[in-house]
Amino acid sequence: MKARVQWMGPEQMSFVAESESGHALVMDSSAEIGGRNLGPRPMELLLMGLGGCSSIDVVLILQRSRQQIRDCVVELNAERAGEDPKVFSRIHLHYVLSGKGLDEKRVERAIALSAEKYCSASIMLSKTAEITHDYEIREDA
Repeated sequence: MKARVQWMGPEQMSFVAESESGHALVMDSSAEIGGRNLGPRPMELLLMGLGGCSSIDVVLILQRSRQQIRDCVVELNAERAGEDPKVFSRIHLHYVLSGKGLDEKRVERAIALSAEKYCSASIMLSKTAEITHDYEIREDA
């Protein structure tokens, strides 16, 4: 996997990040160090990446176990260390899953498999952060 990050030039702390798959986004820093709020902060991207990685796993696992999942939202809440390097120290993922007749045991298993086996981001971040999970299931009408 490759990526490229290029500074957008003097008088700012904005960068364009390009992925090997051909996608690009702008990252920025806080105003205190010259940012202009043009994009997410790099640590925000790490947190969003964790949410995306785990969501993909959970949805795929539930679909493969023939669950009628219609929606998956994961809300993440993270705390960072107070001193440099300000790594994530705690991360909580709250899954909100919607569908018809979702089996609670299968939902629990899908989340556990993501956290413990499949989600590279979760496994990597768990080296510095305590990662916890919970969920709610909403029945579709």
